[in-house]
Amino acid sequence: MGTKIILCDCAGTQNLDADQIASACGVGCSKVHTALCTTELEKAASLMQDGDTVIACGQEQDVFRALADELNIEAPGFVDLRDRAGWSEQGNDATPKIAALAAEAVLPQPVTPSVDIISEGTCFIIGSGDVCFDLAAQLAPVLAVTVLVTDMAETVSRAFDVVRGRVRSLNGALGGFSLHLDALQQLEPGGRGAFGWSVPRDGAQSSCDIILDLTGGTPFVQAPAKREGYLRADPKDAVAVARLAFEAGQLVGTFEKPLYVRLEATLCAHSRAEQVACTNCLDICPTGAITPAGEHVAIDPMICAGCGACAALCPSTAITYEDPPVAAVLSRMHILARTFRRAGGTAPRLLVHDTHGAEMIRLAARFGRGLPADVVPLELNVISGFGHAEMLAALAHGFARVDVLLAPTTERDALNRELTLALSISGLDNVGLIDVGDPDAMTGMLYAQHVPAPLADPVLPLGNRRQIARLSAQALNPKVEAPLTLPENAPYGAVAVDTDACTLCLSCVSLCPSGALVDNPDKPQLNFQQDACLQCGLCKGICPEDAITLVPQFDLSDTALSQQVLNEEEPFACVECGALFGVKSTVERIMEKLAGTHPMFATSDKARMIQMCDNCRVNAQFQQEDNPFQSNPKPKVVTTEDYFSKRKDH
Repeated sequence: MGTKIILCDCAGTQNLDADQIASACGVGCSKVHTALCTTELEKAASLMQDGDTVIACGQEQDVFRALADELNIEAPGFVDLRDRAGWSEQGNDATPKIAALAAEAVLPQPVTPSVDIISEGTCFIIGSGDVCFDLAAQLAPVLAVTVLVTDMAETVSRAFDVVRGRVRSLNGALGGFSLHLDALQQLEPGGRGAFGWSVPRDGAQSSCDIILDLTGGTPFVQAPAKREGYLRADPKDAVAVARLAFEAGQLVGTFEKPLYVRLEATLCAHSRAEQVACTNCLDICPTGAITPAGEHVAIDPMICAGCGACAALCPSTAITYEDPPVAAVLSRMHILARTFRRAGGTAPRLLVHDTHGAEMIRLAARFGRGLPADVVPLELNVISGFGHAEMLAALAHGFARVDVLLAPTTERDALNRELTLALSISGLDNVGLIDVGDPDAMTGMLYAQHVPAPLADPVLPLGNRRQIARLSAQALNPKVEAPLTLPENAPYGAVAVDTDACTLCLSCVSLCPSGALVDNPDKPQLNFQQDACLQCGLCKGICPEDAITLVPQFDLSDTALSQQVLNEEEPFACVECGALFGVKSTVERIMEKLAGTHPMFATSDKARMIQMCDNCRVNAQFQQEDNPFQSNPKPKVVTTEDYFSKRKDH
């Protein structure tokens, strides 16, 4: 038996058409109930026991989970149809959206990979003694506490360890912090009177599971609010300090850490031959989890907070987001748009949001106008990684418009860049960011929006982010022949070569990380495949003649998928054997500059070697009197006859 959706109109406050919903989303639906969470709870129990169920209620999930525990069955799934669709000024016209949300609710979702983190409760409290000692006394019974005193305060308690010192650096996250300390002094507990202190020393190292920062100064880590296990409070705020004691006590045990992103180092275009190129992920990461590691970058999964901005900006798809992967997001958008149309809707709009946005939607539904009937909400764990590929894919799926509802804590730098890129590629003003904190202001903007016509023939873009963007752009620009002009730093574009300056040294080919620039082994030629170009700038930076210019653009034609010749010249024929080698203009230029003037090529015979291929040049050198490869003659082999002849002579 397949999944069944259990419907409830919440005391008759919304209109639900079970038959139309079931027909549009292809999933069985129960009859419409009125009070499943109260007077009809027995009916809910009976339906839940029948098999895999999804209850159309987001508010009373705890009630149904408790019921599942009593029945000793697996907890049902949930979908909020009321706040996101039913409670609206346009609730009577919301059936297409309700069907779409119901279809999305039964769509299987991948499990995010994770790793276990073990915190045994070793804790460092850093700050002045007057604040830290009281907090340490509270935590000592449950945690292994060490206080790092930053002033000259004295302690009389031995219930916890106390040291003095200065933090040089602090790295890591929950369960794996490492500290480098200078001017470290350890307590000497022996003797009468005040405790003594050891001689200060630099370069000490320590480790712990939890950090409590009560210094009140600059945090020891980037984005402290996003660093798990790093708790920080103003030492003058007694309530905040007390809250730290409670939070720290909860950080003991085994925790599941999602592995938000995956790195394929071979695709990374960070650098080649010590020439730095792409630094998008390094520049955008708020927590410092990404660091250079030779020709690619490295990502510390323990520090990564999962904002997804690095994956959105990565031009080569070396970094991919896994919570959820882009394929899962596209699958959800596809099912939402398709079901909306199947249920009779025509021009759906997509509203992408996180948990903060979900709460705004709930408040707007209960106390305000609710969402318009054509605005379909899509909730993600984080929205800062919703890049141009996803925005374009939503339009390609058939959404008339895409808006991202920002939260106060949203990382916006990547979103702003990706929005500009998406608008440049789509050529329409149909993608935007909504940055308001009031639910009524949000709904007011949505009701007042101009709704453009959606794509007449929606497509299903698949693949990695670059492939998704290309397929979506082709669907959105069916009549465009010339390449689309893109903003600076776009991950798509061409390479323009000044053929007068280019010497075909092919340094650019040797460093190109994506294989967009390639040579021809049979003749002096520089080829370029635009679809593979990342616009990383390595070729431009390494070119000794400054002959390369980056051209940010998006060529949607098939020409971009094949190699084009950027520069070629006639090869030089060896004067000895006639074999083709090198570049004719280069050999002639060298002859002009060196022959007869440079000491090594003062004679015509030596100068002639410049015009020889490798094999002929080596042969010519062997035949010279001053052969650089020549060694002393081999000694004559001594035979038995030589020994006998010597005896005869004597």
